[in-house]
Amino acid sequence: MFRLLIADDHPLYRDALADVVHRHFPQATLLDAANLSEVFTRLADEPAVDLVLLDLNMPGMNGLEGVSQLLAKYPTLAVAMLSAEDDKHVVLEAMALGCIGYISKASERSELAQAIEQILAGNIYLPAGSFRASTTNLSAKTSPPALEQPIVSLADLTKQQIRVLREMVNGASNKQIAFALHVSEATVKSHVSAIFRKLKVSNRVQAILIAKAADFSAYLPD
Repeated sequence: MFRLLIADDHPLYRDALADVVHRHFPQATLLDAANLSEVFTRLADEPAVDLVLLDLNMPGMNGLEGVSQLLAKYPTLAVAMLSAEDDKHVVLEAMALGCIGYISKASERSELAQAIEQILAGNIYLPAGSFRASTTNLSAKTSPPALEQPIVSLADLTKQQIRVLREMVNGASNKQIAFALHVSEATVKSHVSAIFRKLKVSNRVQAILIAKAADFSAYLPD
């Protein structure tokens, strides 16, 4: 199942968010961190994290500088920003750096669960309203040109890489893909890295968004 890292310096909010995750994703593994340094430590110890829920204002972040540092070291990491702020420009800049979602700390529990579910399914999440209306301003890093193409070619991928990508689109984690394809998790990670390189994307969510337009049956008739 999924592995999530909740990074926030307020214990009560971390606990509340963890409770939301446990209620909606009971098999999920949760890690936590109270500052950016702890985030790097957790990721070094547990690299197979599917999603980081990252507080923009916790110690060590220095605003978007912390986001940039994190994604520079882990370019394929899925990161969603947590913030009590509603500055549209800050949100869009974070998305341009590679974040795949913005979750307001003022969100109701049901909205938090919906946001996390959408992100884990490979979708970019923004709250309804002004943020969503501005998604066309995101940089190519979060909205690759390939997304505008109605047909996506997977011709450069091997058959096994296409199988891995199909499982990713279906929401499977690396561990689940390894089980389904009868290979090791390390092999899956190698395929995922190759998929990113060949599709010219920098993280899992971007790959899924591109692949959703692909006709897998044309490549995997079996």
